[in-house]
Amino acid sequence: MLVAVVGPSGAGKDTLLDGARARIGAGDGRFRFARRCITRPASAGGEDHEALDRDAFLRRRDAGGFALWWEAHGLLYGVPRDVEADLDAGRCVVANLSRAVLGEAHRLYPLLVLEVTAPAAVLAARLAARGREDEETIAARLAREAPLPDGLRVRRVVNDGAVERAVAEVARALLEAAGEGRGR
Repeated sequence: MLVAVVGPSGAGKDTLLDGARARIGAGDGRFRFARRCITRPASAGGEDHEALDRDAFLRRRDAGGFALWWEAHGLLYGVPRDVEADLDAGRCVVANLSRAVLGEAHRLYPLLVLEVTAPAAVLAARLAARGREDEETIAARLAREAPLPDGLRVRRVVNDGAVERAVAEVARALLEAAGEGRGR
């Protein structure tokens, strides 16, 4: 099963995934936490990703190297095609995705959407603390609404309190998804 982790910037997706991975145990063979390819320098901070320049990304995309890919905020993002072997083997593949590719993901793979969110004031404070964007850019980012496509199985985690509580909730959702063990 593919577990698509989605949510607005500042919701804490990376923090919760890192915490859930640590709680579950890195050696648990039921899971693969997909490492995305992004046209962002590795030195930019944030999640551990494979940094590609735009030309390298497009060459890889055109060669069929991504199971899913999308463009957002001026960057290209891709989930490597080799995750399909893990799905075929019955592993739970966890990937941070864009809402823009959820319909395609749902069409291609057994899918659970794990929506991580927080109140707007919490998101704004977290984004400001990152120091990557000015107030106007943060306000524009928060004003964007991207509804989930209809017909998806969704589990929502509100990350507005103790991080450990939200980590436990994400870990529980992942363990339940792995227990389904359906493969593709």
